[in-house]
Amino acid sequence: MKSSLVAVSAAVVVASLVTGLKDRAALQEKFGLGSAGKPAPELMMMGRIKPTEAAGNSEFNAQLVADKIEAITSPPPSASDTSDPNVVAQQPAPLPSAAPQAATPSAPQPAPITPPIVSETPAPQQAAAPTQPAVDESALRYFASRGDKVRLQAEISRLQALYPNWVPPADPLAVPQNGDKQLEAMWQLYSDGRYAELRKAIAGRQAADAGWQPPADLLDRLDVAEARARLINASDLKQYATVVDIAATTPSLLTCSEVDVLWRVAEAFIQTKREQRGQDAYNYILKNCPNPAERQATVEKASTLLAYQPMQALLALERPASDGSREFEAIRDNLARRFIAEGNDDPKLAIAPDYVARLEKLAGTEGLASDALLLGWYQLRRNNDAEAEKWFRAARAKQDTAAASQGLALALIARKAPEEAEDVMFRWRADSDDASATYLAATANLMALQPPAELAEDVLHRIAAEVIARKYVPTAQQFGWYARSLNQFQTAARWFETALVWKPDDEPSAYGLVVTREQLSDRKGVLDLQRAWAGRSDRITNLEDTSSLIPNARVLPPEKGALAPQQPAQPTQPAQRPATANEPLPDERQLQPGPDVAVRPARPAMQTVTVARGPRQTRGCSTTIDAAQLSRANALSRGWCLMDINRPMEAISAFETALQSPVRKDREDAAYGQSLAYLRAGLSSNAAVAATKAPQNRQRAAELQMAILADRALSAFDAGRYRETLIYLDQRAQLQQERIDLMVLRGYSYFNLKMYGDATRIFEAAAATGSRDAARGLADVRNVTHPDVND
Repeated sequence: MKSSLVAVSAAVVVASLVTGLKDRAALQEKFGLGSAGKPAPELMMMGRIKPTEAAGNSEFNAQLVADKIEAITSPPPSASDTSDPNVVAQQPAPLPSAAPQAATPSAPQPAPITPPIVSETPAPQQAAAPTQPAVDESALRYFASRGDKVRLQAEISRLQALYPNWVPPADPLAVPQNGDKQLEAMWQLYSDGRYAELRKAIAGRQAADAGWQPPADLLDRLDVAEARARLINASDLKQYATVVDIAATTPSLLTCSEVDVLWRVAEAFIQTKREQRGQDAYNYILKNCPNPAERQATVEKASTLLAYQPMQALLALERPASDGSREFEAIRDNLARRFIAEGNDDPKLAIAPDYVARLEKLAGTEGLASDALLLGWYQLRRNNDAEAEKWFRAARAKQDTAAASQGLALALIARKAPEEAEDVMFRWRADSDDASATYLAATANLMALQPPAELAEDVLHRIAAEVIARKYVPTAQQFGWYARSLNQFQTAARWFETALVWKPDDEPSAYGLVVTREQLSDRKGVLDLQRAWAGRSDRITNLEDTSSLIPNARVLPPEKGALAPQQPAQPTQPAQRPATANEPLPDERQLQPGPDVAVRPARPAMQTVTVARGPRQTRGCSTTIDAAQLSRANALSRGWCLMDINRPMEAISAFETALQSPVRKDREDAAYGQSLAYLRAGLSSNAAVAATKAPQNRQRAAELQMAILADRALSAFDAGRYRETLIYLDQRAQLQQERIDLMVLRGYSYFNLKMYGDATRIFEAAAATGSRDAARGLADVRNVTHPDVND
């Protein structure tokens, strides 16, 4: 057994020497270091480094040295000795100007070259003189006498690199001892890491013996060991600027044998906003340091500090394993988790599909709820709602947590399933501010559903209690509209009033209150609100009749701005509208969407309505006269004449006079004509009132209802109230199949509400008829949902 150990030790000695020489050449090539006598690049000016090839020693018998050391009977070195970072076995040869550094015996120590990761540049030193100075072999003798084979080999390798012409003694134990017990004690203090005591011992001896000088090697080692301790202490205290300063002034610390120091310097650079320099430090390790465990740890440490893209550059330095696998395969699962988590924070970050597929496989095989959660948030942030819902459900099935429920609720809200979202989040509504916001967003979306959802009494009660407790205005406002849809106007008014108490400047709630008071014939309340909102809301101050000709019709919900659910931040798209329409054809308005021009559609033309009436004379209606002075029959005729020359406001007065006619047929025509005039003037509410001034036959009443609803839809769209637009279009669709231009209007309403799936469905149906407007709308949706494809 003893002879086997000796043989192994000798082999290690020889291999280490060869490895050191090879690695030094690689480092020279990496950092552009020239041979002795050539100036070092400016990046390395903190210490001129001139590595040269170590001379071989044919007389040095490694086996004999190992045998002699093995025979030493002195006790083995202490733990602090073996942990002292002087080890340089299996390392590139050190550089002449750098002192040997501390490292664990198991750590490889390449040449103490300085990677390009520090910015300080002390003055360059002079090139080495042709004659070599005397070699200090005190450390060599000390380690040999202590029986420390590892440090003995490290010291031989160091001296060979520093002094190429030096020949190691064939028997280090045969070197005459100087009998300096005090110096031996100093070396012992150094080995034990008792640096302060060593400084004191040196100072004490110099004071007692003015002619004595400590060995330069001992001082160099002590300086480096103290620098290492200061650097580690500064790193632990997060004094990153100090870490960089110490590394700059002690370049011999920046070697593969000091990989922990390299890690700390890399972190210091990154924490001081010099990410590229930190990445350079990690690059140096992966390009020069052979220890597999340290290389893997380097990638793991870097992944916690560097972003996704720099990490891909580091992973490109991966070396193939002996069995053909990838070097970092063991940590790729955790890397995939880190990268997907980073993608959750930045929805614009494109993570390689391999990492997503790896995590999906892990979620399927290992079944961890955390993996499913990562995938759920990743997909949700990229608007892949169906995929997100799948993973959130999987996570919730493994472990029902607030995070899983919140993600599922957001996916359900995006899928327009707020009723389930409210049920999922109710249990977790008080878990955190985010959970509460998600629950309240679900309630607002639930109450805003059209047609209104049929909710159980206990659900309504718990939603109301939570809204009141948190004074959440959007859901309170939606409660008002929900009550109006059930013709519970007093309840609706109370909800709108409550919302205004919580947020006095909430215009949608004020609008809901004013239209409700108008319907309750509370004229004083209407006037009070109009005065309070004068100059702030045109639709409140200029309120017109809000009733609908359809029995039990739902009243307008508030505009979109007040209903936005509190979902994760996503890129907002500008409101899209159909572009300006040309003059309407007699039977249909033509919408011509354009990419850059935001307009409102033209008002509906009523020429499609055919009514039998007597011949009208246009002669004389070009002049302005008071219609009240005309007879009822002449006023009716003048009204139609004014409509023919497109003067609807004057026609309104003429038809008003004709409404006083004792002839029922004239009154019907006058009411009908006045409704058309109001519609042409853009006053759909007044048109609805005018239509009730005289009975109309079924066909004419239906035509007026459809025209009024279409005009109201356009007005709501023009004002940016897209939910109102959809309500009016739904009401009109109950009376007649929707025209293509109104389908396009519906599609753009969905588009502006970011309901892209519904918008796509409508645009595709309309485009199938050959509508250019629908095709353009379909392109607009694709530009938003798949911008990369369209680019």
